Amino acid sequence: MTTTSGSSARPGPSDQPPQAIDPEDVEDTGTGGGDAADLCDQARDLAENGHLKRAAKLYRQAVAADPHPRVRARALLGLAVVQDQRGDLVAAREAARRALSTEDARYAPRAAYHLALSLEQEDAHGEAARVWERLLGLGGAAYSAVARYGLAREAELRGEHTEAEEHWEAALELPPEGEPMSRLHATTVQDAAKDLAGRLLERGRPEAASVAVERGLAVGDDPGLRLLRAATHLERAIADVAAVADPGTDDEHARPEAHTSGAAVELLAGLLALRGEPDEAARAWRAGLESRDTRTSEEVRWRLRRSFARPGGEDGEEEVPEPWWEGYLEEAVATSSAPVLAGELFATVTRMHALLAVPVVEGEARPAALRAAMEQALRTPSELVWGEDVHVDFRRRLAEAMGQDVLPEGWPDGS
Repeated sequence: MTTTSGSSARPGPSDQPPQAIDPEDVEDTGTGGGDAADLCDQARDLAENGHLKRAAKLYRQAVAADPHPRVRARALLGLAVVQDQRGDLVAAREAARRALSTEDARYAPRAAYHLALSLEQEDAHGEAARVWERLLGLGGAAYSAVARYGLAREAELRGEHTEAEEHWEAALELPPEGEPMSRLHATTVQDAAKDLAGRLLERGRPEAASVAVERGLAVGDDPGLRLLRAATHLERAIADVAAVADPGTDDEHARPEAHTSGAAVELLAGLLALRGEPDEAARAWRAGLESRDTRTSEEVRWRLRRSFARPGGEDGEEEVPEPWWEGYLEEAVATSSAPVLAGELFATVTRMHALLAVPVVEGEARPAALRAAMEQALRTPSELVWGEDVHVDFRRRLAEAMGQDVLPEGWPDGS
């Protein structure tokens, strides 16, 4: 998965599963349920304050009182949620199944929602799919969207993508213009849009992902959807720029000009790095550097190196030769590893400084001890990839200054 495409492994809507604590549960539940309704109210308050065991006991008492069907459904749902929070999944699912069997217009859909999510989390996908199917016939538009979203996920797990797409389409369907939309419905549409868009991006279908994102944003603003929309733009930009960087033809008249190709290679490498694929970015740079068109390869190399600091010579001096470290800088830029190289350099400088500073601070005057500290500092870069070139460069410079190579073989590590 890339860093911008989002997740396609969401367990379900980001809205929390139905809770035992619901302000609307204080509604009038009809005659014959007074005592049981009071027990539900007490259990709700206990659950809200973390007293789950006592809350479960009161919900069981409410169920045993054989109350009005609406109160019974409410008590069973509350018991299911509390038992789930206590970690007793067997008891939680049994209570949810009993609440679902009441087919109460309000609480049965919530029980189905809770039960199906619980089954999904335990990988009991066959039963979860059956509960989602049942939920389709229980609730209104909001729970229909929830059920369709669940069925889409189940179909995806089975590899039945055609069926899944039908459910995704239904889950993202919006109510007619002017018709109110519940918070649960809106949240489900946005979560389903994010989930679907992430999957489509992973499958290399940015256009379809963009459509899903826009359907989610039609419900309301959402940072996750905005990020996914940016990811779809990124994917399309990569496709466009890649076509310019490598037009797939040897016809010079069909190829873009060198500065256009170079700019495309630079932009493509940057976009791939942004997508979290530094290896692909490095391949894009190398392909540009190895272009059979000399002008293009020169343009690419200039763009790769244009931010490098160049040591300047004094007036009248010959042109300063390419520093030994530029190859490492080029590799670091091409592979998006410049921070790693910088970290190595700072760590090495810090280590060398410490080795040389200690004898100075301690007032060391013995020549042998001072020489040992200097030799240890000189060896500090040796184990790094670029360390040998530091020593080679010094050997070359010293030989040029003295007219001959005066250092022993293997200096400084073998001296």
